[in-house]
Amino acid sequence: MADMALWEKLLLGVFAVGIIFLFRPGIKETFKRSKEAKSDWAGVLFPLGIMVLFIIGMIWYAKNG
Repeated sequence: MADMALWEKLLLGVFAVGIIFLFRPGIKETFKRSKEAKSDWAGVLFPLGIMVLFIIGMIWYAKNG
């Protein structure tokens, strides 16, 4: 795949900066709300633990299956 031309890189940069400015108010509001919310580590750790156990089970099954 060929490298992008300079004008394509500049256009991509302008587009990225535009997207950041477009979503900036929502991002600021989200950060403000997340500081006020109570933390819920069980809601994160439970699905993460299930996923880790599932992956370990898949590896074990691939070796012993």
